[in-house]
Amino acid sequence: MSAPPIHPADLSAPVDPDQIQEIVTSDTNFATEKPRERNTMKIEKIHHVAYRCVDAKATVEFYKKVMNMDLLGAIAEDRVPSTKAPDPYMHIFLDAGGGNILAFFELPNSPPMGRDPNTPDWTQHIAFQVKDLAELEEAKARAEAAGLDVVGVTDHTIFKSIYFRDPSGHRLEIAAWTATPEQIERMKSVAHEMVEEWSRTKRPPRHTAWMHEKEFADAR
Repeated sequence: MSAPPIHPADLSAPVDPDQIQEIVTSDTNFATEKPRERNTMKIEKIHHVAYRCVDAKATVEFYKKVMNMDLLGAIAEDRVPSTKAPDPYMHIFLDAGGGNILAFFELPNSPPMGRDPNTPDWTQHIAFQVKDLAELEEAKARAEAAGLDVVGVTDHTIFKSIYFRDPSGHRLEIAAWTATPEQIERMKSVAHEMVEEWSRTKRPPRHTAWMHEKEFADAR
């Protein structure tokens, strides 16, 4: 049976984003209130995520100026260590906060960067978290001052976001949590059911439609 929708107005005030993050990433399955079975191997965190960039120097400068992200290090070789293929590259590593690392490759001898024509350009993106809505507004002002076309603030109920693109065309999102623990727990409790329904029907399940009621209402 589908869980009835819950409206954000029925819930308590937002709490500390660190608490929300802990709830989101906990091992508790709120549908059963029992810990999930554990495997021997456990991923601790994302070590780094790597994308291709057009220009390594311009990328370093952009992420420092707009995102306040420092360059942590760089690796450069004439061959790829894993495949041994000849392909000169510059590999840069940027501090994304909290021990998270965002990396880029510049590949001057490879064909120009392209996009998958069958994938809408809003889908593949990198999302960063800031502490609160005040910092989100600060990030928006910083991006606009740099001459970027900023989308948002977009209201997802459990968080709010802005969107823009880096010099290589990658879509970036900056988000701030606005959720309550009740909202996060309710979302997690129906997650598996939603995936199963989608797998059968390929139509969006409505369990969490409350998240974008306000955003879509404002667009009418």
